[in-house]
Amino acid sequence: MLQAVGGNYRRKIKTVDELCDVIGARPRAKKVIMCHGVFDLVHPGHIRHLLYAKEKADILVASLTADAHITKAQYRPFVPQELRALNLAALEMVDFVVIDPNPTPMTNIARIQPDYFAKGYEYGNGQVNPKTQQELDALQSYGGELLFTPGDVVYSSSHLIENDPPNIALEKFLLLMEADGLDFDRLRRIVETCEGKRVHVVGDIIVDSLTYTTMIGGMTKTPTPSVRFDNRTDFVGGAGIVAKHLKSAGAEVTFSTVLGDDALAEFALKDLESAGVNIMPIIDRARPTTNKNAYVCGDYRLLKVDTLDNRSITDKQADMIAGQIANVHAEAVVFSDFRHGIFNRRTIPGLTGVIPQGAFRVADSQVASRWGNILEFKGFDLLTPNEREARFALADQDTGVRPLAAKLHEEADCKTVILKLGDRGVLTCRRGKENDPRSFFVVDSFTHKVIDAVGAGDALLAYATLSLLTDESEVAASVLGSMAAALECECDGNIPIGRADLLGRIDMVEKHARFE
Repeated sequence: MLQAVGGNYRRKIKTVDELCDVIGARPRAKKVIMCHGVFDLVHPGHIRHLLYAKEKADILVASLTADAHITKAQYRPFVPQELRALNLAALEMVDFVVIDPNPTPMTNIARIQPDYFAKGYEYGNGQVNPKTQQELDALQSYGGELLFTPGDVVYSSSHLIENDPPNIALEKFLLLMEADGLDFDRLRRIVETCEGKRVHVVGDIIVDSLTYTTMIGGMTKTPTPSVRFDNRTDFVGGAGIVAKHLKSAGAEVTFSTVLGDDALAEFALKDLESAGVNIMPIIDRARPTTNKNAYVCGDYRLLKVDTLDNRSITDKQADMIAGQIANVHAEAVVFSDFRHGIFNRRTIPGLTGVIPQGAFRVADSQVASRWGNILEFKGFDLLTPNEREARFALADQDTGVRPLAAKLHEEADCKTVILKLGDRGVLTCRRGKENDPRSFFVVDSFTHKVIDAVGAGDALLAYATLSLLTDESEVAASVLGSMAAALECECDGNIPIGRADLLGRIDMVEKHARFE
C-alpha cells in the first residue's frame, strides 16, 4: 500500500554514482542537460523550464536541493525531498532525478559533467551573480555550457505555499512511514506492547478548571461583561495528566510531586489514585495547590485566573524528590517541567544526577508564563519543547524552524528532539550520520477539529516516551505522539488518552490512506 505512493517513477531517482554509471563519461553519444533547484511546489514556471531544457539534449537530469540546505523562510521545505523527487520523476520530460546532499550543485556538476546546465531566464538578465559564475567556471573547466531558459512569467513556490498551500499531509506521512520501514500494523503493535512499562514522572501538578457561564449583561458603563455562573469542572493537569496519559496507555506509573494542603490537593490525590497512579506526594502547607481557572462563556474563554506560588521548593523537599528518583525502579524517568517550584537552575542538577543508570531520560519544559530553559536538561534521550521554548532557550527569534531545531538538538546533546509546531505538527531531529536525509523530518498534525489545545503536548510526551521504550523508531514515536496530541485537542479539558482511543485513530488514518 505504501509503495503505491512512489508508483513506478522511483526507478528514475538515482544516486550520483548510479546516474554516472547510466549516462557514462564524456564524450557521450547522448547529450545530457542538468537543471537544479528546490522544486518545493512544481508549478507552470518549472514545467516551462524543464520542457525547454529537454529540447536541448537527449537526457534531462533534474537535481534538487536536499532538505538540510533549505533555509529560506520559517517552515521550508513545504514538501520533503523524497516527495519532491517523486513529483519530478512523474514528469515525462524528466529522465532522472538526483537529490543533491551538498549545499550547492558544484560537486555534482563536477561529478556528472553535464553537457549543458540550464538556469531560469531570470538569472540571465545581463548580469551574472557570483554563484552563477562559480557554476559557469565549473562547466567551462571540462567544456560544458550554461544555458538560460526563456520565459515571460516568474512563478513563486513560496507565494503559492503561503497563499494556498495544497494538502499533501497524507502523501508526506506515507512516504515517511515507508522510508522508516513502518506500517500500520507495527504502529498497533507498539501501542499494544506499552503494557507494563515502568515510568517515573516528576513534576509540577496543576488543577485545571473550566468555569462555565452564560452572558446576562452587556458592557455599558464599563468594559465588564456580566455573566451567570453555571458550573465548574476540575481536571488534573500539568505533570499529573502526563502520569494519567501514561497509565491510560498501560504503563505502571509512579508520580512525584508537590501539593498544597487544601481541597484541590485532596481532589488531585483522589483522582490520580482512582486512575491507578502510584503517587508519592510532598505536602507543602506554605503553598497552595496550583490552580488555573478559565472562565468560559459560549465558545469563548473570557478570563483565566491562576492561584499559585512559584517559589522554589526547599532543599529538604528537593532532597526528598531526589531520593524518590534514585529509589524507584523505572525504565523511564520523565521530568515534566511547568516551573511552578520543582524545577529551576538550583534543583535540576541534583534531580538529574540521581536518575538511575540505564533509565530512559525525558524532559518537557512547557512554560507559558514562566521563565524556563529546556537546555537545562542536557544529555537527555528525548526533549519535547515547542517552538517558542526553543527560541527562548537559544535566544533566536529569526532562524527558520528546521535549522533552529537542529541547533537545539546539537546544543542539548540529546538523542531526539520533537519540536512541537502547533497546528503545523512536529519536527523531529534524531542522531544519525552526518547529512543523513532523515536526520530530521516533519509529521503534520492529525487533528480534525480543535476544541481545546491545552494538554496536547502532555499527550504527545506520554506516547512518544512509551513508543521509544517499546520500539526505537523516532518516526513511530513522533506519529503516535502526534496522534495522541490530536485526540487531546479534540477533547474539552484534560482527558487522558487511552490505548483504545489511539488504536481507533490509527484505524481511521489507515482507512483514509486506503481511500476507504
